[in-house]
Amino acid sequence: MTTRVLSRAATIVAAWVAAAGGAEPAASPAALGLDPATLGRIGTEVEAAIAAGDCAGAVVCVGRRDGVALAGAWGRRVVEPVEEAMTVDTVFDLASLTKPVATATLAMRLVEEGKLRLSDSVAAHLPGFEAEGKGKITVRDLLLHSSGMIADNALADYEQGPDEAWRRILALAPIAPPGERFVYSDVNFLLLGRIVEALGGAPLDRAFAERVAAPLGLTETGFLPPAPLRPRIAPTERRGDLFLRGEVHDPRAAKLGGVAGHAGLFGTATDLAAYARALLGGGSLGGARILSPQTAATMTRAWRVPGGGLRGLGWDAQSALSGNRGDLLSQRAFGHGGFTGTALWIDPGLDLFVVFLSSRLHPHGKGVVNPLAARVGSIAAAAVRTPGAAVPRAGVACGVDVLESGGFRELAGRRVGLITNHTGRSRGGVPTATLLAGAPGVELVALFSPEHGFAGALDQAEVPDARDPDTGLPVRSLYGRTRRPTAAMLADVDTLVFDIQDVGCRFYTYVSTMGEAMRAAAEHGKRFVVLDRPNPLGGVEFAGPVLDPGAESFVAWHPLALRHGMTVGELARMFAGELALDLDLVVVPCAGWRRADAWDATGLEWVNPSPNMRSLAEAFLYPGVGLLEMTNVSVGRGTDTPFEVVGAPWIDGRLLADELAGRAIPGVAIVPVSFTPDASRFAGERCGGVNLAVTDRAAFDPVRLGIELAAALRALHPREWQAEKWGTLLGDRELLDALLAGRPADELHLLAARRLRGFAERRGRWLLYD
Repeated sequence: MTTRVLSRAATIVAAWVAAAGGAEPAASPAALGLDPATLGRIGTEVEAAIAAGDCAGAVVCVGRRDGVALAGAWGRRVVEPVEEAMTVDTVFDLASLTKPVATATLAMRLVEEGKLRLSDSVAAHLPGFEAEGKGKITVRDLLLHSSGMIADNALADYEQGPDEAWRRILALAPIAPPGERFVYSDVNFLLLGRIVEALGGAPLDRAFAERVAAPLGLTETGFLPPAPLRPRIAPTERRGDLFLRGEVHDPRAAKLGGVAGHAGLFGTATDLAAYARALLGGGSLGGARILSPQTAATMTRAWRVPGGGLRGLGWDAQSALSGNRGDLLSQRAFGHGGFTGTALWIDPGLDLFVVFLSSRLHPHGKGVVNPLAARVGSIAAAAVRTPGAAVPRAGVACGVDVLESGGFRELAGRRVGLITNHTGRSRGGVPTATLLAGAPGVELVALFSPEHGFAGALDQAEVPDARDPDTGLPVRSLYGRTRRPTAAMLADVDTLVFDIQDVGCRFYTYVSTMGEAMRAAAEHGKRFVVLDRPNPLGGVEFAGPVLDPGAESFVAWHPLALRHGMTVGELARMFAGELALDLDLVVVPCAGWRRADAWDATGLEWVNPSPNMRSLAEAFLYPGVGLLEMTNVSVGRGTDTPFEVVGAPWIDGRLLADELAGRAIPGVAIVPVSFTPDASRFAGERCGGVNLAVTDRAAFDPVRLGIELAAALRALHPREWQAEKWGTLLGDRELLDALLAGRPADELHLLAARRLRGFAERRGRWLLYD
């Protein structure tokens, strides 16, 4: 296989500047949708707090998924014995930020790998823990601090060394049954860190370094900071005659050698910013992934805990401990603080993160910074101009525009067969067929069309051949008697060109047409050129399930994640490489498109890619709602709002809406409705059901919605709903069997994500854009 990627226009890349030596913003605040004047108030607020004696100094880092808007340092890093100025690259004892950033993240990695389940008994992984009636405490209880364990055990338990300390920790008696009380407990995360080590096969510090820090490039964050970093470490309190500087402040972590599940991590603000950007990106940053999108969503969503508060798995959300949470952060924000004066809050609803780091204990142990961290968070939230909104850029161009701007050089002297439909058009709206027909040195000799035909208007089992009125050329259907160009069709062609808009979902068949045509081109020795187009859902998020091996079909052409987050050009590279096609493949990429861009950030005109895909909102709903198409429910075909409604004559819309509301699905409003399709399933019959509207795209996961819809239908209508047929487009037998067995939705989501890490690694080899 020969693959070439041709580009003559610069794409916009969000730069990341490493922490060492100080960090500069990756982009201006305005370019990230933040108001510079408002952000400027943060420095004033921090300086006032320093003057009031709340802390000696602080570092603040504010940004969004696409980069850092503010990285600033104020005050002093060291007060005694010799003053040192605070710098952005100061290394801090992060204290309890260890819990979510290291321990919870590593635990969730084990969950997505199938080595650990949230419902597992702790005693199943830590023999001896079952003593004192603790056999029913689960991993989820540890993460949510609902285990009933005490906050801290006595320091005397650690005086005889780590082995004896662990014997005593495992023998501790609970103070309440699991699930009855919320008690913020270091013991919970000591135990969780021990489980991570037992199942991960490595000490906690090494596991963090290899599985979190290295992929994200966190060069100055970890346990047991090395000696070269110590001059930049902010000291905490005295221990004896000397201030602690590079030695963990937490006394229990110190007795355990400086590495523990609840404390011991050191790091910089810019490293934490990179971690935060990864979580805003669904667990991924710059092509490196530490968690799958589904795992990240499960870890960071709000879980109700005893007493009515909300917590994430390892994170705070809105609880009695949220004193450092900015008042203006959205309901989706999650974060955590540390005893030494640290705080990290991440808000997917605003696409915002706020890192606040101080050493409040230096020099006298009297600093108070939680109110300051909360004020800084509110100022950062107030600076957001475009919460969850895209910022269009006029410079985004599709592959056909890049091809035209270069004088069609890639097709010079070629006899071209073009696979296209009504979506194949330039930024100015000229059909690609018309452009190629008039291009100098290019001979357009054949046209081919996919499902729905050349005009994209047919919704039927087979599409007949047609004729293009502009060029006068016949159009051969690749969704009729054959779905692959035949030798006769290619007799006069030496180059096949593909230009069709995809919607980013595995079972949308335009990429199946591309794959079949690539095989034909390889078989008959034809060059294959892909004119790339943006993925309308963006290119960052992807979600499982990944197609079962051997389950390929025309609606599941290759082992992809259900929402793949790739462009057609990237998919073509994957197909050619993974199928070992002997193919001269050329991809003409888009210009100016970034992975974070959904369609409304491109400035390109929306063209309905198929008869029932009538808006970007429907495209976002499609990967989840479309899963129901093969079952006996209507997904709105035959109405004005396909994929925005789900219903059937046997569904009570109010009951279904109530059931879904109880499932707390983020980013979507669900309203009971009645509707009567005039075509397709249940034509002329009144259906009860729900209307679905995306209210927060940053929070919304369409595949999560699809799984929750299926779980709700299974729970409410086990006899009426033909659940077995849900598996037709799902492509995952184990997940289908779990649904049929009535497994809870949280388990279904984890099953859907279980093969995403492997897909992420495969996917990363073929990506073209930042």
